[in-house]
Amino acid sequence: MEKSKRNIMIVDDIMFHLLSIKERLKEHYVIYPAQNTEMMFHHLNKIKPEMIILDINMPNVDGYKVMELLKSDDRYKNIPVVFLTSQKDKESLLKAISLGALDYLVKPVTDTELIECIEYHLDPAGKNAMKPVVLAVDDSPTILKSLNSFLRDKYTVYTLPEPEKLKELLAMITPDLFILDCNMPAISGFDLVPIIRNYAEYSETPIIFLTGEGTRDNLLAASQLGASDFLVKPVDEAILREKVAQHSEGFIIRRRLNKILNAL
Repeated sequence: MEKSKRNIMIVDDIMFHLLSIKERLKEHYVIYPAQNTEMMFHHLNKIKPEMIILDINMPNVDGYKVMELLKSDDRYKNIPVVFLTSQKDKESLLKAISLGALDYLVKPVTDTELIECIEYHLDPAGKNAMKPVVLAVDDSPTILKSLNSFLRDKYTVYTLPEPEKLKELLAMITPDLFILDCNMPAISGFDLVPIIRNYAEYSETPIIFLTGEGTRDNLLAASQLGASDFLVKPVDEAILREKVAQHSEGFIIRRRLNKILNAL
């Protein structure tokens, strides 16, 4: 049985752009073109698209205002929005993201780039294939096993019981977040932080300390080293998952924004 096509709405005041994108995507999606806000809401009264692809520069009501209208309406606020625009300045990008856009593409965009963007944001399997990477360093195999069990559904988890081998592991993987024990026999978690920060790619990567010694001195030491959080064992699974999600997702978003900004 053939898989049903997803509904994608394209909002752009230039008819040529609408027809071009519709022609390029029609084999993969059902495309609803809208040349203005009135037409967009006319479509929205009939169908709920899986995504809206939105231009910025449009007469009367620009893309930013359209975004505000969508986010202020309970019927439409959860529809994913991607900006597709000729605006290449950093201010436009930051404003789009601040309003809740999932992504920002600059015209001209290839078919592959556009389809990959749509599929990444709409396909859970695609997102799971790109799970954030968490590296947990602790001398207790029991703790590492628990962390892996708690996080492996949403993250790619690497565990390291021998902190002195950190550099060897970092030559093979690229973590999006570190979980460190404070006190370990060979080398402490505190001593690992300067090693991690010495790598340019990890200068801002979140670090969560997870320790059985939740003393004031340890908390202060973690804070002075710039740790993102400090948790005391035994940690509740829900709290751990919340903290890891908070710090890793925020970091990934910032890293993606920096990558786009550098490309503009």
